[in-house]
Amino acid sequence: MTDKQYLLTSKQMAEFVARGFLRFDEMVPDEINREVMAAIDTHKIKGHPAGTPLSKCYHGTAIRKLLDLPQIQGLIQSLVGEDPLFDHDAIHVREPNEGSAQGLHADSIIDCRAHFDIQLMYFPHDVPLEMGGTLLLPGSHFRRVNEMDVAAYQNMRGQIPMVCKAGSVLALHHGIWHCGRQNQTNRRRYMFKLRLNPVVRQLRLWNTDDLGDEYRAPKEIHSGFPKGDDVQGILSRQEPWFEAASGRLEIVNRIKLWRFLTGDEGFDVHYWMTRLENMPA
Repeated sequence: MTDKQYLLTSKQMAEFVARGFLRFDEMVPDEINREVMAAIDTHKIKGHPAGTPLSKCYHGTAIRKLLDLPQIQGLIQSLVGEDPLFDHDAIHVREPNEGSAQGLHADSIIDCRAHFDIQLMYFPHDVPLEMGGTLLLPGSHFRRVNEMDVAAYQNMRGQIPMVCKAGSVLALHHGIWHCGRQNQTNRRRYMFKLRLNPVVRQLRLWNTDDLGDEYRAPKEIHSGFPKGDDVQGILSRQEPWFEAASGRLEIVNRIKLWRFLTGDEGFDVHYWMTRLENMPA
C-alpha cells in the first residue's frame, strides 16, 4: 500500500474528472531518464501480454525503476488501484526534422464505460515547442469519437502542447483527444506510453482527507457556474473550446463521473443534475 502522502488529493481528482488529464513536471529523476533513453536506443524495453498484473512487468529494467517511484505508485493507485493490469505499451520516437504530424484522435473508439483506463505518457528529456511533443485537448474525454474522425481538426482553442522538462509525466483518461506533433529539431524525440486497466472498483482510491471540500457553498455564481478552487469550482470550469450548450453537457458528464468515483449519488454542481432528476409522480 502506497503511503498516503503520495496519493492524489480530491482537488487533483476533480481536475482529472474535469479535464481528462493530470500533468506532473520533472517527476522522474535524471538517472532514470538516462537509463530509459539508453534502453530505448538498445531495444531493451519489452512489453507483456495484455492482462498481466503490472507488478509482474518490467523486472530488472529502467521502466521498473520508473514504476517503483512512490510518486508514480501513488498516481497509479489513486486512478486505477494498487496493482492494475498491463494493457499495452508503446515507444514513440520522432526522428529529427520529421516532416509530418499525427492527426488528432482518441484511442478508445468503443469504450463507453464509467470505469476508465489510464495512459501514462513519460517524457525522459526536455521537450521544447519546436520538438513537437504530445498535444492534447483538455476536457475532450467525454466526447467519444471513432479514432481518427477528428483528425481534420487543427488548432483547437485551448489545446495544450506538451512543452516540458525531462522526467515529466502525463496521466490521461483513455478517451482524451491527442496527437503527436512534428519534430522540427535536429534531435530525436522520445516518449514512452503505458496503458493500464483497473481491477478494482474505482471508488475513493485517492487520499480522501479533503473530500468534504466539494460541499462548500460556492462564493460566486455566474450564469449558473460556481467559481472557486474547491471541487465544485474545479468541476465547473469551462474549457476555451466549449460553447454555452456544450459547457452544460460537459458539467453533467463530470457530475456523473464524480458520483461514480465517490459513491455519492447526491452530489451536484449548483443545480444541474438535481434539475434533471426532478421527476414528480
